[in-house]
Amino acid sequence: MASPLLLRNRNYRLLFASGALTNLGDGLVSLALPWLATLLTRDPLAIAAVAAAGRLPWLFFSLPAGVVADRVDRRKLIARADLLRAALVAAILCLALSPPNTGSVWILVALAFLLGAAEVVRDNAAQTILPDIVTASDLEAANGQMWSVEQLTGQFIGPPLAGFLIASSIALPFGLDVAALVMAAGMVWLITLAPRPKTSQNFFKALKEGITFMRSDALLLRLAVVLGCANFLAMGTMTLQVLFAQDVLGLSAAQYGFILSTAALGAITGSLTAPRLIRLFGTQRCLYISITGWSIGYGTIGLTNSSIVMALSLFGVMACAMLWNVITVSWRQRRIPTDLLGRVNSIYRFFGWGSMPLGAMAAGAAVAALQTPFGRDIALRTPFLMAGALCFLLLLYAMARLRLD
Repeated sequence: MASPLLLRNRNYRLLFASGALTNLGDGLVSLALPWLATLLTRDPLAIAAVAAAGRLPWLFFSLPAGVVADRVDRRKLIARADLLRAALVAAILCLALSPPNTGSVWILVALAFLLGAAEVVRDNAAQTILPDIVTASDLEAANGQMWSVEQLTGQFIGPPLAGFLIASSIALPFGLDVAALVMAAGMVWLITLAPRPKTSQNFFKALKEGITFMRSDALLLRLAVVLGCANFLAMGTMTLQVLFAQDVLGLSAAQYGFILSTAALGAITGSLTAPRLIRLFGTQRCLYISITGWSIGYGTIGLTNSSIVMALSLFGVMACAMLWNVITVSWRQRRIPTDLLGRVNSIYRFFGWGSMPLGAMAAGAAVAALQTPFGRDIALRTPFLMAGALCFLLLLYAMARLRLD
């Protein structure tokens, strides 16, 4: 049965459908891009560079993207960013069809960086536009549904479909992503919103307003720092996850896609149950539950030789990640004034997401350094074991310094 929110709100239906399509494409690419990288090289540093390049734009472009989102039509901004992403994925498709050479992986790094830059603009605008489309009382439900469809299409359907398609051609997942992005852009273009008031405010003055608000809100700043630490660790594990699956567990592309689908099922479960869990246990306890789940899940993966245990652990990690997202995103959307939401949200994500390329490169460097003296098996387990231990420290910090109730 369709949710009442989807039934009564046309703009939300269009945004929801667009998110489903873009995340289906992202899910295809989430497996196909690192798999393409492993076909071009077996160097863990080069593979980490591909992953880092996709996240590095959060360090460079998140702040200006927030100013832009507060100054222009967010609907058109999302649509144009999706069309640009479609063009860049088409270029990756051409690379996948070309004979590999020594420079191919670095061309892939450059394309991943540009694709990440377009994603920064798109994602910040998409998260910022939601309070313009649904009421404040519907934010938890809307965010839960948006995260659910993101995980359903982006992780549960996309990766195994990509694994199946890769068996025929590595280029097929990228071709489907191009089509999905073009259709998604058309849906966002159909959304109707009242025109945003035009502003002649200086760019740097506008950015300074967002920074001033962020600095004045100590709790919001601490939350951003915790997210940055958590994403640093998460990206480190995600970057080497494909090599862990291949070299330690001996999985095929299709089997690895199943692992990712199980993780996505956890994310869907977390997204759909988060509003109820928050009502039952309260925001604060649910925040602690989410961080505890990360610590246990990462540590378990680092110790296991079983693909089933890895899948179940990722189920728990992703369920807890979605619980965190529903809590913190809804909290921010209420706390930050609408006219500042784009800028402050981008600053928050600068801290929260800007750490991800650093985590990717740190994990790649650690594995490269450890594999000679200790062997590849131990080296590939290390990022997971470190993430489990450090997430426990984040839990202790959250219990002392983060009070959202």
